[in-house]
Amino acid sequence: MYGSHTGRSQARRRTTAGFRATGTAAALCAVLALTGCSGDGESDQESAPVVEQQPKAQDPYWVNPDGNAARQVTAYEKDGDEANAELIRKIAQQPVGEWVRPDDAESEVRRVTEAAAKADRDALLVLYNIPHRDCGQFSKGGAADADAYRAWLDSVAKGIGDRPATVILEPDALLHLVDGCTPQEFHEERYDLLKGAIQRLKQQPATTVYLDAGNAGWQSPETLFQPLRRAGIEAADGFSLNVSNFQTTAVSTEFGKKLSAKIGGKPFVIDTSRNGNGPYQGGDPAETWCNPPGRALGEAPTTQTGDELVDAYLWIKRPGESDGDCKGGPKAGDWWPEYALDLARATK
Repeated sequence: MYGSHTGRSQARRRTTAGFRATGTAAALCAVLALTGCSGDGESDQESAPVVEQQPKAQDPYWVNPDGNAARQVTAYEKDGDEANAELIRKIAQQPVGEWVRPDDAESEVRRVTEAAAKADRDALLVLYNIPHRDCGQFSKGGAADADAYRAWLDSVAKGIGDRPATVILEPDALLHLVDGCTPQEFHEERYDLLKGAIQRLKQQPATTVYLDAGNAGWQSPETLFQPLRRAGIEAADGFSLNVSNFQTTAVSTEFGKKLSAKIGGKPFVIDTSRNGNGPYQGGDPAETWCNPPGRALGEAPTTQTGDELVDAYLWIKRPGESDGDCKGGPKAGDWWPEYALDLARATK
């Protein structure tokens, strides 16, 4: 996912597991107790940020009260930096995707979904563990083989149980079949795994599944609809667009409608986490995806999109977490407060 192939990984730089570094302990502590935990896992009740849930009718997804952005707000407030605290609060008060780690998935997902259910909200989960992930580039990895992936997926489903959850399934996995990045020898296996993943997840009574379908700047509806069908889109609730990308909501909507028309009118969701100023037009074209400057937060997450085909605007990519060690950023997935502040400042 962090590869430099033009037209391939253009801008879907994963947080790779949203539970990383200090964010790992913070997120897990949050879902265990919905109270404060320090980055090293020690209890810190006084520093626990208080984050309210958004109105359910407008935005039914769970706001993690102890995510990276919320903890940054607390740190700024402790330092008396109210101006920066207010800026980061633009991120902290919104629900973002919880990227499920490869290990101990069942207990992790159970903690997240239980915390969300306790708050009378839906969990938003991102699954990113397909074998041969990212074509051996910066986010290479994933499950060791097909059997390991199926076992992991089963553990995720068990962790969800009967609690409400929305799953964004395997960003980039389908697109890397279409653009030829993934070796041909793995194509049949991947199609089978994606189709099986949808079927397994849909056995859970309150789980919604969106199969990732790239973004408006990468491939075209004409090249995508047959692969989506082959991957089992008919059994999914829809597809996701623009994950970790910067394409505008208007462009993404137009693209999504063209694609939807080719696959039976399936609805879709759009990642609006950082698309407020659209895609970056300067610098190295191969790095328009990696911490591009001058970007802004997009529309706030909501299911009230005003378009019957657009199920939701979501923040699937976690704003403020680095795309990778480029342009002065830390490694992919690490919280980068300077970039988070820039996103917030640029937001109208």
